[in-house]
Amino acid sequence: MSDLVLSHGPFVKDAATTPNIMRDVLIAALLVLGAATFHFGLTALAVTGAATVGAVGTEWWFTRKRPGGATTSDWSAALTGVLLGLTLPPALPLWMAFLGGVAAIGLGKLIFGGLGQNPFNPALVGRAFLQAAFPTAITTWTPPVDGSTWSTIPSSVFAAPLMHGEVDIMTSATPLGLAKFQGEGTELSNLFFGTTGGSLGETNALLLILLGLWLASRRAFDWRLPISTLVTVAVLSGALHLVLPDAVQPPSFMLLSGGLLLAAVFMVTDPVSTPTTAKGAWIFGIGVGALVVLIRAWGGLPEGVMYAILLMNAATPHIERYTQPRPFGGD
Repeated sequence: MSDLVLSHGPFVKDAATTPNIMRDVLIAALLVLGAATFHFGLTALAVTGAATVGAVGTEWWFTRKRPGGATTSDWSAALTGVLLGLTLPPALPLWMAFLGGVAAIGLGKLIFGGLGQNPFNPALVGRAFLQAAFPTAITTWTPPVDGSTWSTIPSSVFAAPLMHGEVDIMTSATPLGLAKFQGEGTELSNLFFGTTGGSLGETNALLLILLGLWLASRRAFDWRLPISTLVTVAVLSGALHLVLPDAVQPPSFMLLSGGLLLAAVFMVTDPVSTPTTAKGAWIFGIGVGALVVLIRAWGGLPEGVMYAILLMNAATPHIERYTQPRPFGGD
């Protein structure tokens, strides 16, 4: 007769632990960074590296004396830094990217108590901080590089702190900026394969779609969140484009341009700052999609993904309260 083993719950264990999920998402984010390095050169590694050092360093410094040591081993700080870097323009000064990483962890995560307690997506908090503090630098875009300029890093990247430096290469507008302010379109093939200007991680739609499918197969996020976001953008922009073709771009352009796909894969799917109920996930995604279309069409800026997600993050507690299922046996 075997010995009786006594243990406590939980008795059903899932391989989808926080470190494992963070690792999978980080791997996907690093693949996007690889594509960004291919399109924009070594400056992509420098800018993203500075943001990551700022994020990881901040988390280590403020959690190093906690019981059990610093909390950087769960990969969440590194992931925040990489995702922040992927939302930044290629020629951003390194000190700004580093400061953005500090703000992402300090203001977006640690101030609320750490992992699992932050109401807003930390990477987008860092991006919003930089948008408010350095609006010119954060909206200065450079086009993809060619073989002769791949290893060239603009002098602005190495500007001293509190100095923005001058961008010593040609600047360009993003597809959204061209459409909104100049009425110019962009070939969908260029959007699909990443041969346009923009933030480091937003230009290669094909790679982002493939990575989204892979992460979904790994159960790294609730599939309802990205699907509801993208479907809402497609349906709403399609309907408005039929009525107001000059104000609203067609669905294909709205889906493939800007940071929508990057956000749908990596930010909308944040398990901490988004609803945990199935109904809540649909509401959250629909809200994000609707706000993206409205801000892009009638907002002062050509892009609205960051603000749409942060606004819906603020609404998440109310969505959770509204969509909680009735307890078994309750009225």
